Amino acid sequence: MADADPRFNEFILLQAQNAGLFLGQLPNPANGEKQLNLRAARSVIDSLEMLEAKTAGNLTEEETRLLSTALANLRPLYDKVSNA
Repeated sequence: MADADPRFNEFILLQAQNAGLFLGQLPNPANGEKQLNLRAARSVIDSLEMLEAKTAGNLTEEETRLLSTALANLRPLYDKVSNA
């Protein structure tokens, strides 16, 4: 198992925040409005899923938990928003 790299956690948190922005959960910092961009949100989620698959067995427990939690929160939110 690799040593912890704080950049990994920061990257995951940034991507989760981006997905939240694209899913209309966070206001756009440029204009303060909430916007919906399902295509961009799906792209972020797909990237995180790919990262999860490609890094399996190479992350610390904390990194694994952070990535899993981000996906566990984003997937149902995406489903809810896309089916609304």
